[in-house]
Amino acid sequence: MRDYQRSNAIQTRLHEVVPGGAHTYARGADQYPEGMAPVLVRGDGARVWDADGNEYVEYGMGLRSVTLGHGFRPVVDAVARVIADGVNFSRPTELELLAAEDFLSLVPGADMVKFAKNGSDTTTAAVRLARAATGRETVAVCDQPFFSVDDWFIGMTEMNAGIPAVSTVRFRYNDLESLETVLRDNEIACVFLEQATALAEPAPGFLEGARALCDRFGALLVFDEMITGFRWSAGGAQRIYGVVPDLSCWGKAMANGFPLSALAGKREFMELGGLRTDADRVFLLSTTHGPETASLAAFRAVVETYRTSDPIARMEESGRRLAAGVNAIAADLGIGDRLEVTGRPSCLVFLTRDPEGVPSQPYRTLFLQELLDHGVLGQSFVNSAAHTDADIDHTIDACQAAAKTYRKALEQGGTDGFLTGRPVAPALRRTAAPRRIEE
Repeated sequence: MRDYQRSNAIQTRLHEVVPGGAHTYARGADQYPEGMAPVLVRGDGARVWDADGNEYVEYGMGLRSVTLGHGFRPVVDAVARVIADGVNFSRPTELELLAAEDFLSLVPGADMVKFAKNGSDTTTAAVRLARAATGRETVAVCDQPFFSVDDWFIGMTEMNAGIPAVSTVRFRYNDLESLETVLRDNEIACVFLEQATALAEPAPGFLEGARALCDRFGALLVFDEMITGFRWSAGGAQRIYGVVPDLSCWGKAMANGFPLSALAGKREFMELGGLRTDADRVFLLSTTHGPETASLAAFRAVVETYRTSDPIARMEESGRRLAAGVNAIAADLGIGDRLEVTGRPSCLVFLTRDPEGVPSQPYRTLFLQELLDHGVLGQSFVNSAAHTDADIDHTIDACQAAAKTYRKALEQGGTDGFLTGRPVAPALRRTAAPRRIEE
């Protein structure tokens, strides 16, 4: 068993000064086995170290924001060069032009781009722009997990305290009939969706049909490329599937972990937030830190790395080997229908089911607990181009040990006696229970 004494002490102090003990709900201690939430101090490639000196192969990679590895030297060097001359100025820098040109060279159908810091900055700006362009208020969002921290989306979740009524409706992924119904029954400003997820590919004709329906009903089509950008391709999922949206929203991996997001789109809409329009102007995006030089330099180094090498191919190769190795172990143990690694090879997740085959938080917690004890950290198996063969071998070995314990718990019919604390809980839930921190 590993020692988490210093990590736990730091986490306790964090709860005193930071609501939830973390600055992102997905990073919270309640997302990890109780008393086993490492507080990290450094990273290198695909490896990280915690405050107690424990070393891990990391997955998730900064909530999918790191595709080239921690401390990737070309990015670090590019950042170091520019910040020596200043980070933030009262006028644009040439770097803003160069970064915008780099971005637009990658993204089909986008004429203009505006940078910001968080994904929610850009998705909310897209909503504002669509409302102004159409004169409508209601937003249609796909039944996918997350689009924004802002009211228009969070108001639809369980964690909606303090949010007024929102004008947002849902439609089903890969179901053009449900989208058509929503568009017919409501005055929709824009349709929001991820083109694909780790577990779902667009059915033939779905994205094309969504484009046609938006055109027919006068709604803007907005693609969320937060996860797919620089993980499906450098030009996002839209480059793979060939459907051009009116607007698209980017973030996460575009600067290898440095804080940067982007709203891109067709000129006729983006100019509503500019100076070349006679229409009432849209307060599109106006951020103090959107154009700071460090993140833009990081982004340009990422673009250059994708141009001169193939990080996605490396992620897909190692992801396929990892999934095959872990699934073979589960099959050999006779639990392949209870413990499974699945998804796009560059965006893998693990599925944990109980003896009845039902998705289970206690069994997920048990798997996480055993992986931590064997030097693997992650709420998923989302990898990076920095994951080496040795990292994958280490992970497969850790999964073999974890799967053996998992089978014992299945044979027992439950996780009692196996878990060291309370199970993990959904990040977006109405109450702090079942992982409330006692004062």
